[in-house]
Amino acid sequence: MSAHCMLTGARPGFGNTISHSHRRTSRRFDPNIQTQRYWLPSEGRHVRLRLSTKGIRTVDTIGVEAAVARIRARGVKV
Repeated sequence: MSAHCMLTGARPGFGNTISHSHRRTSRRFDPNIQTQRYWLPSEGRHVRLRLSTKGIRTVDTIGVEAAVARIRARGVKV
């Protein structure tokens, strides 16, 4: 699975690891992706969302119904 958030769209960033001798090697900065299960009352079922920790806090603030509406507006199947 790709490391991206369904709600915020956070994706890996790329950069360099710099050693003590200052040699640079490429690396990936992955977002903290968690699989979270929420009850969706309007559909009477649970939904499993792959969210970053910022996305989880957003769902806590705006509610799961509004979050799923935003995810579907981005064109992601839930």
